[in-house]
Amino acid sequence: MQFGYFTLSDNNYRDNPRGPNACVLDIVDEALHAEALGMRSAWIGEHHLSTLGVNSSTELVLTHIAARTKNIRLSPAVTVLPLHHPIRVAEQWATLDLLSGGRVDFACGRGYDRREYEPFHVSFDNNAEIFAEGLGVLQRLWTTDGAITHKGKHYDFEDVWVTPVPVQKPIPIHVAAFSRPTLELACKHGLGLVVAAGQASAMHGSLQATADLYRSICAENNVAPKRMITSYFIHFADTPAQEMEARERQLRYHKECTSPAFPGDPRTAPANYHYFEKIVQRYQTQKPEDFNGNNVLLGNSAQIIDTLGEKVGKAGFDEVILYFNLGLKPHARVKDEMSRFMEEVAPHFAG
Repeated sequence: MQFGYFTLSDNNYRDNPRGPNACVLDIVDEALHAEALGMRSAWIGEHHLSTLGVNSSTELVLTHIAARTKNIRLSPAVTVLPLHHPIRVAEQWATLDLLSGGRVDFACGRGYDRREYEPFHVSFDNNAEIFAEGLGVLQRLWTTDGAITHKGKHYDFEDVWVTPVPVQKPIPIHVAAFSRPTLELACKHGLGLVVAAGQASAMHGSLQATADLYRSICAENNVAPKRMITSYFIHFADTPAQEMEARERQLRYHKECTSPAFPGDPRTAPANYHYFEKIVQRYQTQKPEDFNGNNVLLGNSAQIIDTLGEKVGKAGFDEVILYFNLGLKPHARVKDEMSRFMEEVAPHFAG
C-alpha cells in the first residue's frame, strides 16, 4: 500500500481568517513537505467559483510543484473534464508530463456543483455524456500515433495531434467514481479508479464491496482491473479531548463546505446525481460521534494502522491519498500530522 497527499482546497468557512491565496500557498508547501517525507503522490483538487474549494488551476499549481521536486507523482483530484475541451486537457497534461520527467497520474470526473458549470455555459444535466465522450477523445489523443479525427455530439474536429507528446506511454488515467455507471465507464476504457472512502461505503456498503464490484464489472467485460485508489480524511488524536475536536472539525467541513456545494431542489437534480443528494442529506444530519473507520482515519497511530489494514488493505487498494488539511486545521499541525503518519503508520505497510 502506498500513500499520497490529497486536498480539495476547502476554505469557505464562517469567520475564516485564512484567505484563498494563503490556502493555495499552504497547499504548495504541504505538497513539497510530502515530497520530503517520501509520499508517493500529491493530489490537488479543482474547484471554480464554489462554496467548497478555492484552487481553480490545478495544472499550474502542480507545474510549480514539479519544478521544485524530483520524485512525487502529480495528480489532479480531479480535472472536471466537461468544463474543459479534451484537446486542451491533453496538451496541458502532456506538457506537464514532459516537464516533470513522466510523473503525471491523471484523474478526471464530472464534479457535483451545478454552479461551477453555469458560468462556462456547459450543461450540468448532460455532463455524463459530455464526460464519456471527452474521456474517449482524451484517451485517443494520448495513445494514437499521429493525427486523429473525431465526429461526436459534443466535440468535432479533424486531423488533430497533441504536442509535446507525453513521456509516459500512455499517461495513467483514473476515473473518479461513485456510481455503478461510472465504474462501468472506467472498466470499458481500461482505466484506473479513484473513490472517496466515505462515499464508497455509503453507495456500496464498504470499500471492499466497491472493489469487488469494480473487479466483477471488469471480469464481465474481459478487462484487467487497473490501479485502485481511495481518499481518506485523517486526524491524529491521542486523548478524548483531541478526538472530539477532530470530530467537530470533520463535521464542520461537511456542514459548511460539502453540503452547500450541492445546492438546489433534489427534485430537479439530474437522475445520475440522486445518490449524491442522499449523501449530502446524511451530512446535514450527522453528529460528531457518527464518524467511523468507513469514512475517517481517526485516533492514535495504532488505531489508524488497524483501520487501514481492515478497511483498505483487505480490499486490495493500491494507494491511499490522505486529506490532512480540512476544517481549518492549522497549517503547522497539518505538516506535523503528515510527518507522524510517515514515521509511525506508513512503515507498517511497506512492501
